[in-house]
Formats: sequence, C-alpha cells, structure tokens
Amino acid sequence: MIGYAFCGSFCTHAKAIVELERLLESGYEVQPIMSETVWNTDTRFGTAEAIRARVENLCRRAVIHTVVDAEPLGPELPLEALILSPCTGNTLAKIANGITDTAVCMATKAHLRSDRPLVISLASNDALSANLRNIATLLSRKQVYFVPMHQDDPEKKPHSLVADFTLLQPTLAHALRGKQFRRLFL
Repeated sequence: MIGYAFCGSFCTHAKAIVELERLLESGYEVQPIMSETVWNTDTRFGTAEAIRARVENLCRRAVIHTVVDAEPLGPELPLEALILSPCTGNTLAKIANGITDTAVCMATKAHLRSDRPLVISLASNDALSANLRNIATLLSRKQVYFVPMHQDDPEKKPHSLVADFTLLQPTLAHALRGKQFRRLFL
C-alpha cells in the first residue's frame, strides 16, 4: 500500500488528484492522508468536504487526518512508500527539522522509521529562498526523493518551485528501486 498525503497548496490539488487517480488505475492501493489545513479549509479552489469526499471515494478508505491516527504508519502499519503531493514549504521545513505537529508530518516521521521511500511533490513559493536549505537537508537523507520541479512563474514568483506532477509515477518507480528519477530541476 502507498500513502498519499495532501498539504495545503490548494492551487495544485487538482493536479495531485489526477496523479492519485493514475496511481489507482495502475493498481496501487492507496491510503489517503491530509493535513489538518486541507481537512478543514474551504478555498476558492473548492470546499474541504468536497476534496475529502472525492479522495475517500477514489481510494475507498477513510482519510487519516490527525496526528494520533498517523503515528502507526511506520512499523505497525507499514507503507511501501509515502507520497507528499502537494508538499508545501511549511511541511517541507517541518520534516527537515524533525517537527511532527501535523498528521502529514507525523505520517512522514512514522514512515521514515521503516526506511522506505518518501516521495515529495513540492509546491512552495519560497523554495528558492527560505526553503532552499530544507530541500538540501532532505536531499542528503536516505530514502527521500523529489519529483522533478521547475519555476512556475519566474517573473511574478521568482522564488517559487512546483513539481511536475506528471512525473510522480516514474519518480515513485525509481524511488522504490532506491534511485532519484532524472534531474531534480527541469
């Protein structure tokens, strides 16, 4: 089973859901996980209830959305891999610094205890500034892999990076073999 965690980059949720659907079509069983922000927040991109219902319907499983429910995802409930898609700069920073105060961060900590792949689809407005050191920190960790990313709007958001969500499956396939897919930046 693969874990698939959503963080609050609401403008990228539609792309993340397309890739979730592709994973399910490829035969993966998926355990959905959501940050408390995603679980509770309505935005111009949709309501929290709508995304919860869609993801639970697709995966045919309840979404894990609390720290308590995420904690067993390591040795007790092992996942083949954990995908953070999208992963915000806030969550990236917390993971890089060992902070486990959200369901997604706890799921990540619990999962990494089992020494299995973590795949990150980053979507961060400060990836090339405040979060650059956190990317570097996680690149040096065993079993952490990034979906290749690019600047989404170099003119208006010069520090922003976003994953090429269409490369999630090949990144996962390589991560399951212990390798980073392609180059990191497109």
